Amino acid sequence: MLLMKITLAMDEALVEEARRVAAARGISLNQMIREELERLTRAGERQARIDEMMRLFREHPGDSRGWKWNREDLYDPAVVGST
Repeated sequence: MLLMKITLAMDEALVEEARRVAAARGISLNQMIREELERLTRAGERQARIDEMMRLFREHPGDSRGWKWNREDLYDPAVVGST
């Protein structure tokens, strides 16, 4: 993995407060910023997967032909298959 260094411009009070938050979490400010950026980028990927799943549901809604599950079916090996 290639690590890149970046420069950020932030208000001094914000940096000091962020350092206190990071220290309370037992991590460095650098690590806290990196983790937050990773979380934000994963959120975008997660939304893309949700969008794709919803698209597939719309395109292939499925058909149970009226079948409705009930509690007994959940425990019937003939219905759910044996393990």
